[in-house]
Amino acid sequence: MNSPDENKLIAERRAKLASLRAAADDGGAFPNDFRRDALAADLLAAYGDKPAEWFTAEPTRVRVGGRMLAKRVMGKASFAHLADRSGRLQIFLQRETLGEVYDAFKSWDIGDILGAEGTLFKTRTGELSVKVEQLRLLTKSLRPLPDKWHGIADVDLRYRQRYVDLIVNDDSRAIFKTRTRIVRYLRDFLDAMDFLEVETPMMQPIPGGAVARPFRTHHNALDMDMFLRIAPELYLKRLIVGGLERVYEINRSFRNEGLSTRHNPEFTMLELYWAYADYQDLMDLVERVMHGIADTIIGTRQIAHADRSYDLSQPFRRVTVAAAIQASNPDIDAQQLRDVPYLRAVCDRLGIPYKPGDGAGKLQIEIFEKTAEHGFLDPTFVYAYPAEVSPLSRANDDDPFLTDRFEFFIGGRELANGFSELNDPEDQAARFRAQVARKEGGDEEAMLYDADYIRALEYGMPPTAGLGIGVDRLVMFFTGATSIRDVLLFPHLRPET
Repeated sequence: MNSPDENKLIAERRAKLASLRAAADDGGAFPNDFRRDALAADLLAAYGDKPAEWFTAEPTRVRVGGRMLAKRVMGKASFAHLADRSGRLQIFLQRETLGEVYDAFKSWDIGDILGAEGTLFKTRTGELSVKVEQLRLLTKSLRPLPDKWHGIADVDLRYRQRYVDLIVNDDSRAIFKTRTRIVRYLRDFLDAMDFLEVETPMMQPIPGGAVARPFRTHHNALDMDMFLRIAPELYLKRLIVGGLERVYEINRSFRNEGLSTRHNPEFTMLELYWAYADYQDLMDLVERVMHGIADTIIGTRQIAHADRSYDLSQPFRRVTVAAAIQASNPDIDAQQLRDVPYLRAVCDRLGIPYKPGDGAGKLQIEIFEKTAEHGFLDPTFVYAYPAEVSPLSRANDDDPFLTDRFEFFIGGRELANGFSELNDPEDQAARFRAQVARKEGGDEEAMLYDADYIRALEYGMPPTAGLGIGVDRLVMFFTGATSIRDVLLFPHLRPET
């Protein structure tokens, strides 16, 4: 809801717009015939270090356009700052040069979008500026911007009105520019390894590829329920069966789960599948990706995040799930980590809820997630996950209770999940049936039986490794953001009240 003062300012701006409409010869107050030929950052880079006398000897004419974010009127001369997509540039205006347009400019508001043409010069303080010879109002802003010194103090408002946040908050713009560069780096990295970028269905008849609650919708023409994908995994592995061998997708996935600083129902993942590789190859790949982003985009392997420094130059730690549980709970008997009654007693003592049908593997992970996961601040691969919670992972050759699977943690958050893929169709079918039994027992996140995927495996899938990286969390780490909403342009929020 607008404040009385804000409503008054909006009314004043609407009155100005009405006057503009009345005065416009063609009846239009929002022209679209101005074309700029320069951006602020490019001009500052090319001419920022030139001495003032250079501009007299080499007059340089430019056309610039942007949103007015500052304005200083001084009688017959004024200064203003225009912001474009690259940065900000000062313009200098004189009544002697602009005549009636100068008088009109004095009534224009912060937030208006202007087009200016003139020559470059340096002010007495050495600031590169444009001495304006022609000036036009291109867009009338009807709502006042937040206070320039404080920006948007209401964090919720920043997320709801991201367009305003981007106007006034340089840090927000920087985060999203970095996000774009990180995604581009991921593509370049995988393309250089001869991976093929592909697209798979976002609406699926059977949700699969992860253990999560899906969003359900209905396709009217086919008269069938469909689900927004929780992961693209099973479709990407069908492509491995088809012989593409190295594929990836930077995908939007959807999980009908709660909102938090780490979770958004709609999120971005990188998923890749690599034939003739295993989970250890993937751990090496993740380490190279983290090094590459640090070197190429951030410029250092010393990353500051959430009041802590992370040294990515050191080898990443590797530890098993069982060892992680033991390290965080030294009183637990390592010899009884597969004993269900014992693990239930541990959960009861620690106040960790569980379901009656949970086996030793599921109980282990409940204990791990509640007591150990948050402690992995430095980059760490946790591997050897139980088969019970890894229905798509290949069982370990020496111990079928476990799988060749890892999760990558940094800052106490999971950033990646990878494993050697289960390519035995009979084993996969048995694991699907076990998941169906869990769902029938009340586990809403358990998987369904995907008969077509089993059929694909029966044609034969080569030994393969698969990896998922949470792009949103990756960006959070490298930009220092503490909430996932800070790295999503339009995060999901509760309705406005």
